[in-house]
Amino acid sequence: MKYLSILLLCLLPVFSYAGDAKDMAEDPVLEKRMIGLAENLRCLVCQNESLASSHAELAEDLRREVREQMRKGMNDKEIIDYLVARYGDFVLYDPPVKKTTLILWYSPFVLLLIGAGTLIHKLRKRTSQNAEEAELSAEDTRRAAELLNQPPETAQRVAESSNQSNGHSARFPHPNPLPQAGEGANESLRDTRN
Repeated sequence: MKYLSILLLCLLPVFSYAGDAKDMAEDPVLEKRMIGLAENLRCLVCQNESLASSHAELAEDLRREVREQMRKGMNDKEIIDYLVARYGDFVLYDPPVKKTTLILWYSPFVLLLIGAGTLIHKLRKRTSQNAEEAELSAEDTRRAAELLNQPPETAQRVAESSNQSNGHSARFPHPNPLPQAGEGANESLRDTRN
């Protein structure tokens, strides 16, 4: 049994041999013309593939129909007009600009302009709000000093110095200001010695 399974595994590549694909039309010139035309047509099932590269059954039927019309002597424009009359402008990869397709052609530009206008409006609004909120009142300074357990004069001095040196706003002073001389600097030294 073991040898039989090894033999089947060795013969597996022989069973998977595939021949070359044959042209669908007997005439290679007709087939080349059909593929050239089908590259400009959309598969109605796949929607993002051309009619020439799609493997859907409807695409095969449409290619067969295009071949038959070519055999009848119709030119490419007549075939395209026939398909558009039957399936609509959707069958074309490059739909024409007309009243029914104006939204398709121009809506991306309109949406881009609306988005840019909204972004500019929001940025201007944010800038004006930040300018109004940057100033601290005396009450806010006193409350912040209480929260930080510092006298109000020290908190005001820290806020002003951080505004001038670091560019921080007065509303958000530097989170860890250095203690001034005599404000606990000696205590921190004593703690490190112990």
